[in-house]
Amino acid sequence: MKRFFSLVLVLMMALTVFAGCASDEAAAPAADALPGDGLELVVYAGLMEDHAILAMREFEKETGVNVDMVRMSGGEIFARIKAEKENPSASVWYGGGALTFIQAKNEGLLENYQSPIAETIPANFKDSEGAWTGIYSGYLGIEGNKKWLEENGMELPKTFDDLLKPEFKGNIVIAHPGSSSTAYNFLATVIQLKGEEEGFKYLQKFNEQVRQYTKSGSAPGRMVGMGEAPIAIGFLHDAIKYQKEGYEDLIFTAPEDGTGYEIGAVGIIKDGPDQEAAKLFVDWALSKEAQELGQTVGSYQFLTNPDANPPEAAMQLKGTTLIDYDFVWAGNQRQAFIEKFMELTQTELPTE
Repeated sequence: MKRFFSLVLVLMMALTVFAGCASDEAAAPAADALPGDGLELVVYAGLMEDHAILAMREFEKETGVNVDMVRMSGGEIFARIKAEKENPSASVWYGGGALTFIQAKNEGLLENYQSPIAETIPANFKDSEGAWTGIYSGYLGIEGNKKWLEENGMELPKTFDDLLKPEFKGNIVIAHPGSSSTAYNFLATVIQLKGEEEGFKYLQKFNEQVRQYTKSGSAPGRMVGMGEAPIAIGFLHDAIKYQKEGYEDLIFTAPEDGTGYEIGAVGIIKDGPDQEAAKLFVDWALSKEAQELGQTVGSYQFLTNPDANPPEAAMQLKGTTLIDYDFVWAGNQRQAFIEKFMELTQTELPTE
């Protein structure tokens, strides 16, 4: 009998140990669970494509959210969100100028979200109600092809007024303000420098200098670097990227008398299907680690998170003279100014 009870005791202890091991094994996946496991997210990205792809990959890795990303210019994203207002396909707008975000907010296309990390972002880089929050800033400038300039005995324009010189007629490439947040930034910069009446007079004259309007704001700088155009308007961090990619004939400058700048932003699309995942994404995008990703693929903007280390390559732009840019005013006027520009210049939105 003693032997029987001993065997029972041993068997019970073995079962207890086995059950404990099985319980630990079952609990193991929970310990490795990510906050976004099982969630889906569609993102409209206005960043450079290589930057956007890297960001999606890292966000998926860190959160477990499964992301589908569509890359477009800022103006295109705004138009898509507006067209899909009654049945949104995406839940996050990531990258592109804040001026377009401001118009989107005014038209009820964005969801207010105050990320805990947004508290660290300076007030001038975010919407007070949380409709959008800045992730980077970049300076507007003039790009030129050194070889073309030397062959024609010319210098790179030093001011926006220099762009109106006869020798540059038909030699300037810029995106269209109706499709590109970069180009609208240029339009709003000119009007803030000169006033509305004189600004539109300038833009009419400038239109006569333009060889081509592109859909994307980053395209003109690359065209100049490749020798396809002599002069372009674009953001200077893109010009640095192109130089580092090997476009040795690309040179650039910031206008001596002051220039505009952009705030690239992130925001949640109102009534988008993936609101929980969207909040996770905004929190992630504002983090130090997420903002520092761009410089690893040649995105050299200044960053909005005070703890993030700015790209070393951007330091050459530190002394740029900037105008006192009124983002809210420029964003509020976007639709009216684009319509007026298109009427005065008789231009249409480019398809490529």
